[in-house]
Amino acid sequence: MALWSTSPQTEAGALSATSLRVRRRVLDMCTGRGQGYAGQGLALADVLTHLYFRVMRHRPDGTYLDRFVLSTGHSAIALFAVMGELGVYSEEELRTYGQAGSRIEESPLEGTPGFEITGGSLGQGLSQAVGMALGERLRGSGAHVFCLISDGEMEEGQVWEAAMSASQFRLGDLTLLVDNNHIQADGATEDVMTVEPVVERLTAFGFDTVRVDAHDHGELERALPADFPVRERPQAVVLETVPGKGVPTFERNHKVHYLRLPAETWRDAIAELEAAAGAK
Repeated sequence: MALWSTSPQTEAGALSATSLRVRRRVLDMCTGRGQGYAGQGLALADVLTHLYFRVMRHRPDGTYLDRFVLSTGHSAIALFAVMGELGVYSEEELRTYGQAGSRIEESPLEGTPGFEITGGSLGQGLSQAVGMALGERLRGSGAHVFCLISDGEMEEGQVWEAAMSASQFRLGDLTLLVDNNHIQADGATEDVMTVEPVVERLTAFGFDTVRVDAHDHGELERALPADFPVRERPQAVVLETVPGKGVPTFERNHKVHYLRLPAETWRDAIAELEAAAGAK
């Protein structure tokens, strides 16, 4: 018997339906307290659906062989929603997102189910992912490590130190995912401190790099194959994401990085999401 297997969802239609449910959960979570990082959750629904339902491999006991490191801690809402889809969290618990005493925190702690690290302080996740990839190599586990950072996070110098290390150690079992959403808390990334050209810079640091539309399921399948080729260099996938994706009103909101809205507006957003999906 094989030591691992891929996830069962391979058809674009099934993946699209799952990512829609993940987006619905994100909005439902924000409704509970009337606020949250909905823009990031909606933007990352597609890529995390591909990772957890198509790409990342399972051991015979059902646990994941491959590892995912969320460096951008405030994007946790997307991963919580995926964990809900996997049955790790109930809908009732997810609705306590960001509330006092809840483990569904806006920036979660290491050890919370689904989270490898404490990702609230930006810039540290890639360094930890490099260490994990080196450890898995020493163990001979065959595990692949995925690490998600944001474009604004790339303004942190530690990210580039980690990138040099990944290249130096030829970590072909490491994939860096860049949420290139072009916004950060202080405004547009290009106005605060541009990180473009991202592809050329990561390539110069020794990564095999590609830029994709993170909402195109075909492009995600090509950039993130379920059967990993043997590599001698780390891979980077620059994900062009649209904050608030799936809710047209949110997509046009320049403050979508973090939203505080009355309950009826969140309910309207859920209706808008479902109407937009039905119109396709």
